[in-house]
Amino acid sequence: MLKKLIKPYVGLRKEIYIIFISRTINAMGAFVFPFLTLLLTKKIGLTEAEAGVYIAASGILVIPSSLIGGKIVDVIGRKKVIIIFETLAIFCYGSCFMLEPGIPMAYLLILSGVFFGIAGPAHDAMVADLTTPEQRTGAYSLNYLGFNFGYAIAQLFAGYLFAHHLKLLFIIDAVTALIGVALIGLFVGETIQETAKEKKEEKRVLEKSEKGSVFRVLFSRPILIMFAVALFGYRFIYSQWSFMLPLHTAFNFGEEAGPMLYGTLGAFNAVIVVCLTPLLTALFRKKTNVKRVIYAGILFFLGFGLLGFISTYEAFFACVFIFTLGEILEATSIMPFIMNHTPSSHRGRMSSVLPLIMGFGFTAGPLVMGSVLEATSFAFAWKVSAVIVGISTIGMLGINRFERNSRVIDDGMDKALNESARGSA
Repeated sequence: MLKKLIKPYVGLRKEIYIIFISRTINAMGAFVFPFLTLLLTKKIGLTEAEAGVYIAASGILVIPSSLIGGKIVDVIGRKKVIIIFETLAIFCYGSCFMLEPGIPMAYLLILSGVFFGIAGPAHDAMVADLTTPEQRTGAYSLNYLGFNFGYAIAQLFAGYLFAHHLKLLFIIDAVTALIGVALIGLFVGETIQETAKEKKEEKRVLEKSEKGSVFRVLFSRPILIMFAVALFGYRFIYSQWSFMLPLHTAFNFGEEAGPMLYGTLGAFNAVIVVCLTPLLTALFRKKTNVKRVIYAGILFFLGFGLLGFISTYEAFFACVFIFTLGEILEATSIMPFIMNHTPSSHRGRMSSVLPLIMGFGFTAGPLVMGSVLEATSFAFAWKVSAVIVGISTIGMLGINRFERNSRVIDDGMDKALNESARGSA
C-alpha cells in the first residue's frame, strides 16, 4: 500500500523536488492573504461590502498581470519571471511591516498580488516543462502537498499573530518567500529550452509546438474553453473560504475567538491535504482529470452548502473536512488536464488565460456575496453559493461526455489510418 501511495512522486527530475521544497518553505509564511478579509474589516475598518470590492479589485488586476506574465514567460523564460516579480512582491510585504493598518497597506497588498499574478504562469509552465503527461498528476500533486504542509504550520500561529502581533505577519511572509525564490534561483535552471526537445516526441501530439496567438490555439481546442468556464462556480464557492468563512466565524464566536478558530480551520485544512493527498491521488489514479473534478464539485456542494443549515463549532470542522477532499481532487487535476491539452510553445500563455477565465468566479465571489450578506444572512448566502457550484458540476458532466466522445472519434481515426497504411503496404 505504501508503494502505491508514493509511486506518483518517485522518479521525477531533481528540479521538481527543489520546487517542492521552495513551495513548502514559502507556504510556512503564508500569513497575510488568508487573513486579508479580516485585515480589511477588523484592522482597517472597512465594511463587508467594501472589503468585497477591494478583494474583487485585486482579482480584476490579476487579469492583465497574468496575461503579461503568460506572454513574457513564453518569450524570456520561466526562471527570470519568477525571480524578478516575486522579489517585487516580497518588497511590498516588507513595506507593509513599516505601516500602520490603513488604505496604503491595502494598496500595497493588492500590488503584491499583481506581481505574484505575473509570476504565477511561470511556475505552472516550469513544472510542465520538467515532466511528461504521465508524471504531471504526481508532480502537481507533490507541489500542492508541499504548499499545504507549509501552510499547515503557518496557520497554527496565524490567528494568534493576527490578533496580537500583526506586523510580524508581513516580515515572516517576506522572509519565507525570499528563501523560496532563492532556492529556485540557485538550484533550478531555465526550463524553456525543454520545449524544443518535445518537438521530436511524436507521441505527445497535443503538446506539439504551434505557431500563432494563444487565442487561435485556444479556439482550436474548445474543450479547454468549456473546462475553464465550467470551473467558474468552483472558484466562486472556494473564494468564500477566504472571504465569507472568516466573517462567519467572527460573527458566531466573537472578534478574538473567531479569527483564532479560522486559523485553526486553516491548519486543519492543510493537515487533511498533507495526510490525504497521496491517498486520494492513488485511489483516483485511474479516473480521468475531468471525472476527478466532478467528484470535487459534489464535495464542494456538500461541504460549503451544509454551512447554510448548521454552523456550530463542530460543524465548521466537519464542513472543512468535506470540502477539503474536493479541494484535493480539484487542485491535483486542473493543471495536468490543461497542460496535457496545451502546445509546449504556449504553456505560459495558456497558464495565464485559462486561469483568468476560471478566476472570474474567484473575483465575483467576494463581490457578490459581500452584497448578499449585507441584505440577508450567512445561512442564505451559503445556500446561494452551493447552488452555483452545483450548476457548474452539472456543466462538468457535459464536458466529461464531450471528452469521451472526442476520444472515441480520435481512436477511430487512428485505427482507420493504421488500416489504410497496412493496406497500402
